[in-house]
Amino acid sequence: MDESPRLKKQKIAEKGQEKVDWKKWKAERKEETKKLKEATFLKTLEKQKKKQREEEEEEKKKQLQEEEIKRRGRPYTVSVALPGSVLDNAQSPELRTYLAGQIARACAVFCVDEVVVFDEQGDDTKSVVGEFKGIGKKGEACVQLARILQYLECPQYLRKSFFPKHQDLQFAGLLNPLDSPHHMRMDEESEFREGVVLDRPCKPGKGSFVNCGMRKEVQIDRQLQAGLRVTVRLDKSQNPESRVQKGRVVAPHVPRTESGHYWGYSVRLASCLSKVFTECSFKEGYDLTIGTSERGSRVDSVTLSPFKHALIVFGGLQGLEASVDTDQNLDVTDPSILFDHYLNTCPNQGSRTIRTEEAILITLSALRLKIETASSAR
Repeated sequence: MDESPRLKKQKIAEKGQEKVDWKKWKAERKEETKKLKEATFLKTLEKQKKKQREEEEEEKKKQLQEEEIKRRGRPYTVSVALPGSVLDNAQSPELRTYLAGQIARACAVFCVDEVVVFDEQGDDTKSVVGEFKGIGKKGEACVQLARILQYLECPQYLRKSFFPKHQDLQFAGLLNPLDSPHHMRMDEESEFREGVVLDRPCKPGKGSFVNCGMRKEVQIDRQLQAGLRVTVRLDKSQNPESRVQKGRVVAPHVPRTESGHYWGYSVRLASCLSKVFTECSFKEGYDLTIGTSERGSRVDSVTLSPFKHALIVFGGLQGLEASVDTDQNLDVTDPSILFDHYLNTCPNQGSRTIRTEEAILITLSALRLKIETASSAR
């Protein structure tokens, strides 16, 4: 049924009244706009809070990663110093080489980071200054010991690049290998590897090629001089179809400080005992020094203070006293003055003498737990 004219007029009148009521409409519009602004503000505030939470979570994640690195890594170093004259106690070239191999094995087993070979006799200090390559004379005990120590520390696939044929290394191939973590097999997977920069042309903006002892060469993130030994961190994501692998050059201490891997030792030569301290390879110097002697105090009762770089010094056939007497830079006669601790690491010994290679094993074994306790307290 059609609506009556009266009803239609009533509806039109009502619509007219609605159109005329602008105040109410404006109030409602204003209220809607206010609610919309509040909703927009709340959304913006929620986004800011979400972003802040994400940043806080990222910061916590970084802190946890740093704590994990500190927990996994090893921030401290242990250095060992000994005179090269210990080789003079061997009666033949074969025994001299074997003695050097024993020292290298002892240092690797107890994770020594630096070996310092010093001249305690003071006869020819020039023979042990600077790099020890290209010296062909026999009888230079410091040079020969340092050369053999470096040869054994170097991964097998790099030795041809760094050690040409030399008389001091004539019997080094017969020695027991160190088998340290950085001595990788060809197909062994690892985050870090040692390598040598190859003399190969590379495109501008691309890094050099490195032989890391794998089936594929590694292209690093920078161009370096050929023949340089480098520590490479391999990228986690590798393209299996690529002819080369990708990696980045890192400092040699990174495997130790970040992952806790033992990454071999460095070798340093010193012309006398005092140069062991003054020519320290660490900027901060040695903050814990230990001398070993049968005249020292018993090792059982000693407690080591927290440290970052520890140095343990061993004497030769006549002890540290002979090294102090021949050092013209030292005015002291008592070696114990030079060290924070002067220890007898094998009290009540059953032999009149303890050979240096034996003293290294005994001392590092006696100090191992004390070193770990002191480093964890830092």
